[in-house]
Amino acid sequence: MQTYFDKELLTQPEVARVDTAIRKCVHCGFCNVTCPTYQLTGDELDGPRGRIYQIKNALEANRATPILQKHLDRCLTCRSCETTCPAGVDYSHVLDLGRQMVNRDVPRPAKQRLLHALLRTILPEPSRFAALLKLGRWLRPILPATLKDRVPRARPAGPLPDSDHPRKMILLLGCVQDSLDGSINGALIRVFDHLGISLKPIAEAGCCGALDHHLAPGQAALNRMRHNIDCWWPQVEQGAEAIVAGASGCGVALADYGRLLMDDPEYAERAAKISALVKDPAQILAEEALDTLPKKTSRKVAFQCPCTLQHGFGVTGQVEKILKGLGHILVPVADSHICCGSAGTYSLLQPKFAEQLRKNKISHLMEQSPELILTANIGCQIHLQRHNPVPVQHWIELLDPISVFG
Repeated sequence: MQTYFDKELLTQPEVARVDTAIRKCVHCGFCNVTCPTYQLTGDELDGPRGRIYQIKNALEANRATPILQKHLDRCLTCRSCETTCPAGVDYSHVLDLGRQMVNRDVPRPAKQRLLHALLRTILPEPSRFAALLKLGRWLRPILPATLKDRVPRARPAGPLPDSDHPRKMILLLGCVQDSLDGSINGALIRVFDHLGISLKPIAEAGCCGALDHHLAPGQAALNRMRHNIDCWWPQVEQGAEAIVAGASGCGVALADYGRLLMDDPEYAERAAKISALVKDPAQILAEEALDTLPKKTSRKVAFQCPCTLQHGFGVTGQVEKILKGLGHILVPVADSHICCGSAGTYSLLQPKFAEQLRKNKISHLMEQSPELILTANIGCQIHLQRHNPVPVQHWIELLDPISVFG
């Protein structure tokens, strides 16, 4: 794809990198075949190729438009197009710059501004979110059905080991995960402890920065990333083997620190080191001897592989291999590469598209009548739990020595 960017604009490193990415596009349209929103609307502007054209035009004019805002808002950032693209276009990087331009040039209606502000004020702050969720659970019996389904029942972490192993890794607790389902981090800590690895949460660390980065790309997100690097760096210097997040969405955000801070002279080197240390639990456990874990009753399960795991981390089939190796039966899931519609705050901001994608995903997951639906991301888990008679849980719970499963 040809670009005609102003030479002065190209002196900005980020614009120059996006220019290179856009020029890789060969117009083939393979990306549209795997794009969830394009499949729903059939609108070229709702597909990756159409969005790239729009961002190119905005850069050439050095001005974003309301039309660009509309179609970028509809993007789930699932990155399925990147997995499909034969030319290796870094679509998510192009998207980042497009969102920055929209944030700069196109004011949102008051209602949207208020909703975005509330999401950015509450969700990344664990204490605020926990207080709101506690209130929601207290009011749950009298809430309308549409709200009640969005307030999951409390699931505590359970007993945690106090052992201190020579092998140590850093655990990101996450903004909302501990409040929504504390058993996930509890299970992670217990499983890793059983394998001789201490997962250490750093209490001072906060939100990974993904929410700010998607809703209002700029310094707020980067400052959260810098803060986390400062919090983790002493542990990194002491030899922490990896940085782990139970939510694959958070993990992919952490793995992107190196790119997002590459032009920051103070943080670029450390950010690259942090990104290199980030691993999904599946990547670590695939290298460990899991036969020492307590035996569980074989279960028939459907695994919903989050977009952040398969398209972000590039990890496909690893969780299924682990579960099969432990004796569980994995049923096939049609269109497993298509997003479930959760996508962070997407289900709240684009409820119509998110609900259709959720229904499609549930239909595919339930085709073989599984006993359990498993996933690797808290957002997907909460989204898929709604109106679903089959339990939806994080896959690590099937390995947890004290899990109720099995």
